[in-house]
Amino acid sequence: MAPTEPNNNGKDQAMPSKDPKKKDDKKDEDLDPDPGLQKVALQSMRQEIRTATSSMTSVPKPLKFLRPHYGTLQAHYEEMPDSDLKKLLADILSVLALTMSPEGKRESLKYRLLGSDGDIGSWGHEYVRNLAGEISQEYAKRQSEEGEIDDLMELVVQIVEFHMKHNAEPEAVDLLMEVEDLDLLTEHVDEANYKRTCLYLTSSAKYLPGPDDMLVLDIAHSIYMKFNEYPSALHIALYLDNLQYVKQLFQLCTDLLVKKQFCFILARHGVTFELDEDMTADDEERETLQDIINNNKISEGYLTLARDIEVMEPKSPEDIYKAHLIDGRGSGGGTVDSARQNLAATFVNAFVNAGFGQDKLMTVPSEASSSGSSASWLFKNKEHGKASAAASLGMILLWDVDSGLAQLDKYFHSTDTHVIAGALLGVGIVNCNVQNECDPAVALLADYVDKEDPSIRIGAIMGLGLAYAGTQHEQVRSCLMPIIGDGKASLDVIAFTAIALGLVYVGSCNEEIAQAIIFALMDRSESELGEPLARFLPLGLGLLYLGKQENVEATAEVSKTFNEKIRKHCDMTLLSCAYAGTGNVLKVQHFLGQCAQHLEKGESYQGPAVLGIAMVAMAEELGSEMAIRSLEHLLQYGEQNIRRAVPLALGLLCISNPKVNVMDTLSRLSHDADTEVAMAAIISLGLIGAGTNNARIAGMLRNLSSYYYKDASLLFCVRIAQGLVHMGKGLLTLSPYHSERFLLSPTSLAGLVIMLHACLDMKAIILGKYHYVLYFLTLAMQPRMLMTVDENLKPLSVPVRVGQAVDVVGQAGRPKTITGFQTHSTPVLLSAGDRAELATEKYIPVSPVLEGFVILRENPDYREEN
Repeated sequence: MAPTEPNNNGKDQAMPSKDPKKKDDKKDEDLDPDPGLQKVALQSMRQEIRTATSSMTSVPKPLKFLRPHYGTLQAHYEEMPDSDLKKLLADILSVLALTMSPEGKRESLKYRLLGSDGDIGSWGHEYVRNLAGEISQEYAKRQSEEGEIDDLMELVVQIVEFHMKHNAEPEAVDLLMEVEDLDLLTEHVDEANYKRTCLYLTSSAKYLPGPDDMLVLDIAHSIYMKFNEYPSALHIALYLDNLQYVKQLFQLCTDLLVKKQFCFILARHGVTFELDEDMTADDEERETLQDIINNNKISEGYLTLARDIEVMEPKSPEDIYKAHLIDGRGSGGGTVDSARQNLAATFVNAFVNAGFGQDKLMTVPSEASSSGSSASWLFKNKEHGKASAAASLGMILLWDVDSGLAQLDKYFHSTDTHVIAGALLGVGIVNCNVQNECDPAVALLADYVDKEDPSIRIGAIMGLGLAYAGTQHEQVRSCLMPIIGDGKASLDVIAFTAIALGLVYVGSCNEEIAQAIIFALMDRSESELGEPLARFLPLGLGLLYLGKQENVEATAEVSKTFNEKIRKHCDMTLLSCAYAGTGNVLKVQHFLGQCAQHLEKGESYQGPAVLGIAMVAMAEELGSEMAIRSLEHLLQYGEQNIRRAVPLALGLLCISNPKVNVMDTLSRLSHDADTEVAMAAIISLGLIGAGTNNARIAGMLRNLSSYYYKDASLLFCVRIAQGLVHMGKGLLTLSPYHSERFLLSPTSLAGLVIMLHACLDMKAIILGKYHYVLYFLTLAMQPRMLMTVDENLKPLSVPVRVGQAVDVVGQAGRPKTITGFQTHSTPVLLSAGDRAELATEKYIPVSPVLEGFVILRENPDYREEN
């Protein structure tokens, strides 16, 4: 902006100076040969143009007056001999071209390059902005013609400097992206603007095609490193899945508190990471840090939160069903077979009391009889139901490895194979998302993997998959690999082995395992490939490539040679896993194209394609909104097998985030004539409300339970959904995203995807004898809390403001990042789309993102107000 005084002068002079200008132009028209006069004329023009004021709607006066003379000046310019005067005229023509050059001619840029090398900023923002636009066009043209671009780049540097000084970081970044030279940024950012620049870079990365998105994030990472903003650099390193960067951060960072915060972020993301001497020299410190990375703090933090919110009291399934609120029919529920009812109650009980360590069915102290009442509940379930019941004890003692293993121990001595299978699975569940240096899970489960009984084998295999998800644990691989290659093993054992290996090596692109699963797929007979469980094999294969984009291509080619019964299914599953969480628009279009085809009855591949739409589009808000709209269309035009998958896709898009429009769609579908659609919709109602205690969904489910009181299968689904909505008594979330929806935890997503694929064929899997597939959701269960701790990691209660997060990317000044906030003292719960900020100056958070465990430092400059 020009200072105000010249503006006023400009206005005062505007009247008299009109005439001299006309005269100047007359001189130019008469082509007055006297260079002295020309110089005075040009300088007065320059002065006028620079000091003229314009309002939002009008063109500055001098530019208006010079409009008719633009052609004359151009012609005169061509005839002038080379001199400083000629450059001065070029400068002025360049500014006039701003409003007068014909579209697409880029005259402003042409005269700029011919003019003097003066400061371009003095001509004003609009001029610089216009130049930037013309440069990007010119650059593209010269690139295609392979012309020289050095003169353009000099200008670019000037423009970037100008933008960065004037708080227009997004414009600088855009220009550098156009001319493919983002490295320039690192030189021009400073303390004042690096945060806003990086915010713009990271949020625009989601909308860029690969590999540009990775480049942009790399630049953001190097800027954060330059300003020692290590926690933010770690977020980007995890997004890029670059463990080299993570190591480097641990080596560079000398502050122990910041390192501890790194460890909390790694633990939340579910990365297995071994610290070595280079990263932390001191053995004791290293042990403390490794303990945090292994997520061993999560149980005590979660229980602290529960005590603070006063929800430690165990809940029974009846407290959740609230049958007394339902009028009349069905509240008795006498007609439904009681084993199925008890199985549902087992799951509800497990989900609701997850991680609390006590409940009213499984952990009741044995006062009544010597055998204890947990045994009596266990035997209220039939055969395979006992497996889920025994495993539910693992869910109740979630994350608490020591007491979990102690309490599960009694089941290992049972004579009932199903109880042993459940206990094995329970061990896996207790160890889910936490690592333990003495590896109890593999020690306990490895011996059972090769037993005769298939249900015991499945229990042990699934337990290993849950306990070591994402760890790439060698010993687990050597346990499970022989089973995959065993032609005699039954299909269900092989299917769960493929899933377990996919989980342990999630996103690792491990060739050896991929080949083993491919051979297993080729070995199976056609009739076996037609079975619902056979579809877990391609899914296990897909998990190896989760989020790894084009790395899947070789495997996808091989899958084209499979038996046609499973070929397309495998192709869809592989693609949907590989592009999960990338927001890749072309892949979404590809899946929509697959769904548009109307097929014969036997085809199953459109289910995974519909889920694929959700898996890819969940990456950012805009994409998921659009996907929800597209899924609405599929409901109207799609065949039955597509309609069955749509509710599940909606459930994934809004997981633990009950959006009203999606809730209404699912509510409508839950009364659908096709029972499979209705079941999927009911389970999805549970998923979108998971851990939110959402009263509206709870009400819908109560009504559904009285509506379907005669139908055992549908009622079972309603019960499961009720358990999900009240999961962890409202303290847990299933959302795989964290750190302000920037990072996607691969193991969490894997757990959700397995569960959704199982729901594509409800009757065979979840309503059959494999209902324990529901326990794969444990992988995604995380406390939705903000827990502030002091430097010794003891809970510290401070006031925080919690409100809806506001997107402030590219906004000027320091806009508010949350709106409609309430002030609470920590620990607090964060819902979907919430953000927290400290409401006190007394402490400084070590991490820029207030989620999960955040370490606070005392602010040295803080003074108490008397």
